[in-house]
Amino acid sequence: MNTHQVRRTALLPIALAVAACADVAHAGNCQLSVEANDMIQFNARALQVDAGCSEVRLTLHHVGKMEAHVLGHDWVLARSADVAGIASAGIAAGFDKGYLPPGDKRILAATRIVGGGESTTITFSTANLVPGGDYSFFCSYPGHTSMMRGRFQLAAKESLAANRAPGQASVGH
Repeated sequence: MNTHQVRRTALLPIALAVAACADVAHAGNCQLSVEANDMIQFNARALQVDAGCSEVRLTLHHVGKMEAHVLGHDWVLARSADVAGIASAGIAAGFDKGYLPPGDKRILAATRIVGGGESTTITFSTANLVPGGDYSFFCSYPGHTSMMRGRFQLAAKESLAANRAPGQASVGH
């Protein structure tokens, strides 16, 4: 093997690890950032933090131009089995209540609705989340839930470590 072949072979595991994680946002430091746009999309289909996080700080950025009343977005966390029920009840709640039923215990965390160019940040506890549990995040704005939905995972440190390239240091530990 020549020097270039050795380098390519050594970089292959790193390239594969990066490719495998392309649609997953990881945060060893318990902070996440999500973008929403005027095309009714989040920029991530999966979000993951490690089980050592007692709290998660999430920032939602609406990178589009449409106002909240026209095409607003929020970020809501719930058990996957509860998403449809929350979204249906949210329509009846209306815009003034953020399209979320007030006091609904199925809602584990939620931002306010933001319009284009706006951001909002929330901090929520992971105390009631189970590592490996079946959780989803979604936008509750009417008609958005089916397109703006992803998986949220509270993962053990070993699971996060398996997603890092060999020799890559963990962040925030």
